[in-house]
Amino acid sequence: MNRLNIFLLIVLLGCALSVVNATNQQRQLFVQLERAQSEERQLQQDYAQLQYQQSALSKTSRIEQLATDTLKMQPASTGDTQFLTLAPGASVAANAPIPTMPASAPAPTTARTVKRPASRAPLRQPSRPANRGGTR
Repeated sequence: MNRLNIFLLIVLLGCALSVVNATNQQRQLFVQLERAQSEERQLQQDYAQLQYQQSALSKTSRIEQLATDTLKMQPASTGDTQFLTLAPGASVAANAPIPTMPASAPAPTTARTVKRPASRAPLRQPSRPANRGGTR
């Protein structure tokens, strides 16, 4: 009987230590959960702030103001518009005369409207898109 009591006491101590260990692990996991939830709330606030800043920075009126004030850009007027024609297969656009057409006629499909910079620097040819598997 004495040996049985000692064996049961050892089993009882093992179970008690197991309960203490499980409780400690539960507390540590709870602390980690609280930290993760706090970080999530902070990230949600940061995301909302970034969305607000993006909407404020992308307003059309702000962009127009920066373009005119900082970059010294001007809206394109009829006198500043130059039409370029690009023949099929040609690699360089040539200056074309400004077409005279009635206001109700549609614009030609081969002409491109380009805003000439105030410095009258030469215009650069935009790069052509790559042929994506189609035939020429």
